Amino acid sequence: MDMLSTMRPVTFRGRRGYEWETSELRVTILAEGGHIAEIFHKKKGINPLWEPPWKTIEPSTYSPEKHPEFGRGPEAKLLSGIAGHNWCVDFFGPPSEEEARAGYSVHGEASVVAYDENLRAHLPLSQLNVQREMQLDGNRIEFTDTVENLLPFDRQVAWQEHVTLGPPFVERGVTEIDAPVLRSAKLNEGEFEWKDRKYPNSLSSSEIYTNLLTKGDVKVTNRNLGLRIAYEWNLQDFPWLAIWEENHGRTHAPWNGRTMSWGIEFGASPFPEYRFRRATRGLMWGAPTAVWLPAKAKRSIRYTMTLDVTR
Repeated sequence: MDMLSTMRPVTFRGRRGYEWETSELRVTILAEGGHIAEIFHKKKGINPLWEPPWKTIEPSTYSPEKHPEFGRGPEAKLLSGIAGHNWCVDFFGPPSEEEARAGYSVHGEASVVAYDENLRAHLPLSQLNVQREMQLDGNRIEFTDTVENLLPFDRQVAWQEHVTLGPPFVERGVTEIDAPVLRSAKLNEGEFEWKDRKYPNSLSSSEIYTNLLTKGDVKVTNRNLGLRIAYEWNLQDFPWLAIWEENHGRTHAPWNGRTMSWGIEFGASPFPEYRFRRATRGLMWGAPTAVWLPAKAKRSIRYTMTLDVTR
């Protein structure tokens, strides 16, 4: 393996983080939230992952009174510390009003809790333990993400690898997605045929839709930059690919009409939605919409990322 034997503690944009490096890539993960903030391609000098245009903070320091710049409601704590690839565990989407009052933020605790140097974290509200492991080799990373159910009963959880890409890799009318899609649908609007797979040319747009895949595979390419990021996984683990587009469409804080990002969110659930809605949805098009975790058991899912030069 072409990787350093040790992890380096670093500071990334004012945040505590952990860094690994190969001859081709530099990978940085934030200590709080566990976000993969950077997969930096050394030759191209580009990080394809989204870097928020606002200054983030450690989620443990967030309070609604002191930090109104991150907006209001259960999304604010997540947005205070978000970056790049965040991991949605237990639910994918917003908490209910009752869950929000109990302390949940959007996309669950895995996006806001602290991770140790072995990338392990405890989710106290969900009573889950999580860990991310990596094997780096040149321009390739193999991830193994593990969730442990600490409760004495079987349960279903949402599990989404929320990869968000951003400029300069995301470019209007240029950056393009390639994925083996069987069927597509928009939340609350029904099925449609997804034809145009380039990032929109328009100056302002916001969209989210889901795709049932025939293979665990997605590639995103910027031909102008000559760079492609690709993910592969077992379809039985993750049958869904949700696409989230934020193209200067959200005008409230902290978005403020200045954010351009493209989420490729592969996982066990079709849509970011309330836990109750997911539970009552059951199967969709014959595919499961959650991961089943037996009592006191662990589940590990592997996937790979490759960052290729195309020219």
